[in-house]
Amino acid sequence: MKRPTMADIARRAGVSKVAVSYALNDQPGVSDATRASIKSIAEELGWRPSSAARALTGGRAQAVGLALCRPARMLGVEPFFMEFISGVEAALSERSYALMLQMVGDQEQEIEVCRRWWGERRIDGVFLMDLQAADARVPAVEALGLPAVVVGPPDASGSLPAIWSDDGESIHEIVRYLAVLGHRHIARVAGPAELTHTAVRDRALSAACQEAGIPEAAVVHTDYTGDAGARAARSLLIARERPTAIVFDNDIMAVAALSVAQELNLSIPRDLSIVAWDESPLTQVVRPVLSAVTRDIPAYGARAANALLALIAGEAVHDIRDGYARFVPRGSTCPPSDGRPESS
Repeated sequence: MKRPTMADIARRAGVSKVAVSYALNDQPGVSDATRASIKSIAEELGWRPSSAARALTGGRAQAVGLALCRPARMLGVEPFFMEFISGVEAALSERSYALMLQMVGDQEQEIEVCRRWWGERRIDGVFLMDLQAADARVPAVEALGLPAVVVGPPDASGSLPAIWSDDGESIHEIVRYLAVLGHRHIARVAGPAELTHTAVRDRALSAACQEAGIPEAAVVHTDYTGDAGARAARSLLIARERPTAIVFDNDIMAVAALSVAQELNLSIPRDLSIVAWDESPLTQVVRPVLSAVTRDIPAYGARAANALLALIAGEAVHDIRDGYARFVPRGSTCPPSDGRPESS
């Protein structure tokens, strides 16, 4: 069946297409009775306005965009993005908004995608994720006048409102806990060094170790994949002075480290404590269940979406500081193997 058109409504109502347009757009030019009749016929036929036509006449596209500079396969294996997007979708659907999602290779391509979406009136706003220091997307989006919300620290978001969680506080909580257990040799397998939230965690880790009176933690930066996490864990665990605890910047890398520990005949948590960033089904189905930081990621996505919708509506939107991810000890952390805190 073909989609009903305004011409179909006009034929059924016995009026012109201009009269139908006036009635459906609540413009003067038709009587109240004719307007009611036309709207009733439109509802009966299942007619809906064309979003493209509405955008071309100055209306809203009823869609927002998200371009991700990540391999497409990562969406299927990294729970954070799927949970974040589920929260975004839940908020958007309440307002009959759609999400346009596209994977890109770099920031230049993402800027071009945003420019095309905005120029073709396909979106009303956009999310910017994985913010970098001196991020080229920020001034480009500002110059376009495209409503945008940054998902990440506000340090480099320019005039764009940011929604963010204090990752530094989470790092301090993890280090304090591990230090109390007696761990003095902590390492971290991190995400890409150029990301602003990675830099926040890097600085916090250094400060937290200093405050706890333990040696500076070793940090290995990766691309967040399980393979990279496994390689980083292996290099740390075969070193002359291996860590007794490793913090991983996502769940995939932490789970991959379990296989590496088994390969090296290490017991978790007796020989090695593991902490994952962002609790997920992955961290809970393995044995032992992984200690992790936890937060309501769908709610985080919903707050980001509501902020963007408010911005699109012309409301003033300021930076939003979300609650930090809290550390939850599970079965993958315990005191070092001798069961006693190491001496200074």
